[in-house]
Amino acid sequence: MSNPDSFIDEVTEEVRRDRLFAAMKRYGWIAVLLVILLVAGAAWREYSHAQSRAEAQALGDEILAALEAEEPQARVAVLSEIDAPTPGADALIAMLSASEAARAEDMDAAAQNLEAVAANGEVPEIYREIASYKAMSQAGSGLSIDERRAGLEALAVPGKPLRLLAEEQLALLEIEAGDRLAAEERLRRIVEDSEATAGLRQRASQMIIALGGELDAS
Repeated sequence: MSNPDSFIDEVTEEVRRDRLFAAMKRYGWIAVLLVILLVAGAAWREYSHAQSRAEAQALGDEILAALEAEEPQARVAVLSEIDAPTPGADALIAMLSASEAARAEDMDAAAQNLEAVAANGEVPEIYREIASYKAMSQAGSGLSIDERRAGLEALAVPGKPLRLLAEEQLALLEIEAGDRLAAEERLRRIVEDSEATAGLRQRASQMIIALGGELDAS
């Protein structure tokens, strides 16, 4: 007892240890449960990711197998039998079916597939816009110039990802309608647009020259 401070520290430490052990006995199951939940959550996420990868691979294999058929109509038939796991996958299959139907010169079937995607609110907007663009720009669609113009103008507004491609198609419609001046003016705007790709700018320039116009020397 020559060192009462040391003795008090030892007793205090012993009391703390006893309290800790008591708390662990009383609440330790909570820590164990949290560990189990964390491990289970990580395992479930890994399982879900593995399942998603397997589904995507299986879908890709089915699509590739369908596209290996010799005739477009046969490819359409096999594509129609694929069970798409998501609305996005269903839109992809429908657009592929539309392309193959167009190759088979079945324009009605192609249009129906594209219209179904464009009208499906469950698929991402970009898919709907691509389907609408393909429907408006597809030769032999059966749509009038006014109908095609209205659809393309809806895609040609600022901020839309297909704006410039829609502008190009609108220029072609103006040429088809005999309004060459309007077409040339629209094509010049495409050439001067900073967002235009090199390929699109080149096509627009070539069409301006074909219409009898001249390109700026700059």
